[in-house]
Amino acid sequence: MTKPLPVATRERIFVLIAVCCTAIAMPLTFTGTAVALPSISRMLGGSPIALNWVTNAFMLTFGSLLMAAGALADCYGRKRIFLIGLALFGLFSAGLAFSANIVWFDMLRALQGVGAAAAFSGGMASLAQKFDGEARLRAFSVVGASFGIGLAFGPIASGMMISQFGWPSIFVLVIGLAVLAFTLGAIFLGESRDPDATGLDWKGAVSFTLALTALTFGVLQAPDSGWSDPLVIVMLAAAGLLFLTFVLIERSVPRPMLDLSLFRYPRFVGVQLLAAAPAYAFVVLLILLPLRFIGIEGMNEVAGGRMMIALSGPLLILPIAAGLLTRWFSPAIICGVGLAISAAGLFWLSRLPVGSNSSALIAPLLTIGVGISLPWGLMDGLAVSVVPKERAGMATGIFSTTRVAGEGVALAIVTAVLSGLTGANLGVAAGDHAGAIAQRLATGDLADAASLVPSLAPADLLAAYSAGFSTLLWLLTAITAFTALVVFGFLGRGGDIEKDLAEDKDRSVATSVAAREERIRSSVI
Repeated sequence: MTKPLPVATRERIFVLIAVCCTAIAMPLTFTGTAVALPSISRMLGGSPIALNWVTNAFMLTFGSLLMAAGALADCYGRKRIFLIGLALFGLFSAGLAFSANIVWFDMLRALQGVGAAAAFSGGMASLAQKFDGEARLRAFSVVGASFGIGLAFGPIASGMMISQFGWPSIFVLVIGLAVLAFTLGAIFLGESRDPDATGLDWKGAVSFTLALTALTFGVLQAPDSGWSDPLVIVMLAAAGLLFLTFVLIERSVPRPMLDLSLFRYPRFVGVQLLAAAPAYAFVVLLILLPLRFIGIEGMNEVAGGRMMIALSGPLLILPIAAGLLTRWFSPAIICGVGLAISAAGLFWLSRLPVGSNSSALIAPLLTIGVGISLPWGLMDGLAVSVVPKERAGMATGIFSTTRVAGEGVALAIVTAVLSGLTGANLGVAAGDHAGAIAQRLATGDLADAASLVPSLAPADLLAAYSAGFSTLLWLLTAITAFTALVVFGFLGRGGDIEKDLAEDKDRSVATSVAAREERIRSSVI
């Protein structure tokens, strides 16, 4: 007879399942809307900017509120924030299926991101309390693989559901996962807090959210209005001032949402750079490629989703394999090599123009996916390993914010760059409509782009888009290769950050005591 598992072990397993369900649901709602965007556009309408906000509204609130949600989890309870976030996420996901127009859809996407931030931060911080040492690294590797499940099967599952039941059906699976995660969390997750937490840094949270909003709005508006447009200049300038305000606030409050002192340590900086790397090496392709396959090349949703499996499929297995590889190789080597492989895949993909045989795209897509899967399995574990355990909420908040906010900003910038490159390639034949045509091509609306200047042949539009897409991939290749070198160097630096922090604290206390004694001696003299 098999001996039953201890109660504590069973609880940890079910808590891990709950967090994994949450990790699967997040990329499903991210990739699903990318596949559904052409269908959403046909039913709800909307300008290119409004359609860009379908993805960016979710990424903006999700990314900007992760640190705040992590601080709330540390202060008011990780389980509580986890369950509240799941409830909001499920509620607004259901509302999206009944949206009457694109404005309501974008607003609900933003609210969905609020719930996602709370659920993700609360869940990851709770998981860090349940597991220690190597078990924690393995647990976070499993979460990384779960995220990969959502990325791998999200496009094809969404494509099949759209073809059978319409785009609103893509939210059914998301809601089901949220309900399952909520149930398991409510039953098996124990409450935990940071005993030293003092509350949420509201000034920091507001300034950071407003800064990201202004930056995203300015970048998305630029292709339509031009980079010299007064509104674009004002929004970008406001973003810079708000980011500066955020830094000043975080340096002055006693319990900051973002502990800026951590950025003195190379390994911590390396982890944050590693968090940002997938944004431009992988995540932007999860949005751009379905638009290219379905909107530009004319594939149906199922075929487009099937192509995306080559890109995200490796995330099903390799994140766990990366955790096992740490027995023989350092995280710096694994992560650096992985990003270098992704850079090679991006360059390979840039050599294949729009209209290439779909089978020729599989190998470069697999190469990108294999490369990004190696650091993916280590990132979350590294994030919580570089700060004391009791501040796990802050650590996961900073790391997840860097990752998700970086993805949102990268997506806005890459979309604007693709639009600009495509417009430049259209030449004088497009006249004053070059910018508008390029924006529609960037959002996968070939038919609307062609209608603006009927004299332009579809082949010319495809050639301009293809050249712009290839140039964009060259830029992403260079950025990813450079990041591989930097991450390898920073993560390879030795040292124990927790020990360094303790020594810094001791030195600070000793300095304060010495200063106080000096003041006493001076007063006596």
